Amino acid sequence: MYYEMEIAGLKRQLPLCKVTDDLYIAAFIMFSDVEITKACAAELLKRAPEYDVLMTAEAKGIPLCYEMARQAGTDNYVIARKGPKLYMENLLTTDVDSITTDHIQMLCIGQREIDMIKDKRVLLVDDVISTGESLRSLENLVERAGGNIVGRFTVLAEGDALGREDITYLEELPVFNPDGTVKK
Repeated sequence: MYYEMEIAGLKRQLPLCKVTDDLYIAAFIMFSDVEITKACAAELLKRAPEYDVLMTAEAKGIPLCYEMARQAGTDNYVIARKGPKLYMENLLTTDVDSITTDHIQMLCIGQREIDMIKDKRVLLVDDVISTGESLRSLENLVERAGGNIVGRFTVLAEGDALGREDITYLEELPVFNPDGTVKK
């Protein structure tokens, strides 16, 4: 089953994926879709406030965050990693319970990223915001690193994120019943 929608002027078929017995979501995957990544980055940048650094969580938000930085002509973006790397020092970590992952994950940044965020205006970026758990984890890291969040941007908002006034998004993404119909 698929859900067809228009995003940033482009039509896409999103496969429906089972989350629970009575909940399915439409999978929006930017990986390998350069056309949609470029278009979404351009549309989000049109709505962005002034910022110093972009930030996203590993992994699905990376292409969008990179493309927004590239189009904006900046070199400043931070990726919160899903685990510590050998080169990372003075880690800040937080847990995240994402709807698309079946276990609790860790997000972390090191001193290099902390230095990029401290006293800076940070624009959080993601591909889809649903429950807001990943977003809360990013907010936690930014606050602990001494940054100032100036916006929360995503391509699609679904579920609990719909109607949130603190999130800027391009399109609403419904959630689905097992038969592929939109949940009311």
